Amino acid sequence: MNPESATATPADPTEELPPGESSTVAHVALASIGAVALVALLTSVFLWQKLSSIQEMLARQSTETGVQSVQAFSNAKQAQELARETAARVAVYEARLSEIALQRTQLEELMQSLSRSRDENLVVDIESAIRLAQQQAQLTGSVEPMLAALKSAEQRIARAAQPRLTPLQRAIGRDINRVKSAAVSDTPGLLVKLDELVRLADELVLGNAVAAAKPVVPVKRSSTNGVTNWWQQSWLVLRDEARGLLRVSRIEEPEAALLSPEQSFFLRENFKLKLLNARLGLLARQLESARSDLVSASITLHKYFDASSRKTQTAAGLLQQVQVQMKTLQLPRVDETLAALATAAAGR
Repeated sequence: MNPESATATPADPTEELPPGESSTVAHVALASIGAVALVALLTSVFLWQKLSSIQEMLARQSTETGVQSVQAFSNAKQAQELARETAARVAVYEARLSEIALQRTQLEELMQSLSRSRDENLVVDIESAIRLAQQQAQLTGSVEPMLAALKSAEQRIARAAQPRLTPLQRAIGRDINRVKSAAVSDTPGLLVKLDELVRLADELVLGNAVAAAKPVVPVKRSSTNGVTNWWQQSWLVLRDEARGLLRVSRIEEPEAALLSPEQSFFLRENFKLKLLNARLGLLARQLESARSDLVSASITLHKYFDASSRKTQTAAGLLQQVQVQMKTLQLPRVDETLAALATAAAGR
């Protein structure tokens, strides 16, 4: 095989076809090219129309969006103005409502003051009467004024028949029972005992006082004994006289033994002053001061006066009774009634 013939370029097929067939193929190719071009043209037209419609739709939507934004802005402004007007109206309404509430509160207070004026006057009168009775009881040392004021207050509350005063009535009843059951010492009786102690002060025997001599019983001479017993009678007389010359006594406190007559006078006066100070403290209701004066007087009595003397023992007994009664001299308090009165006056 010839290499040149093998490497030669192939011939055009149309050249090999006959003339009628070659024209047919050309027409088919042209028709195919025309169809493709037509399809491409139609596609471009369709795409162009679609793009135009999309652009129109976007433009319309953009226009609508702008219109809606303008409307929204105007609506927002209207809403803001409406909100401002609403806030102003609400403020006006709140001011009016607060005025109405204030007027209502004032009206309620006026109605309550009109309805409770009688009860409040009753409470004020009762409180004044109880406090005055308490002062009288402190001055007199007797619970009778306080008891009378509490009973009168209980009767007035019972006549008023107000439910809001029921706690006050119960408190008054409890205080009445407390005052009745309280053991209070008799102040006039204490004053009498103190006066008796002051009177006895001048008659008390000091611890260093010289004991009184015993009376000497004269020796009776018997006529039957004769002259032989004269020396025995003389001895008895001498013995009795010797006993009268020497007297022995025992003093427990050394301070009492060292008192001079002038100091004894001032000691008695000081003892009486302590008793008088205790009496004044009792009258002034200064119980602590009166108790301290009585304790000082008791120490003085037992330290400087003769404990074996009958008058000293009497004074010591009276002083002890006064001290014991002073412990129960505190008057009962009516704090529960006063607290209930304060609650009722506050309107709770």
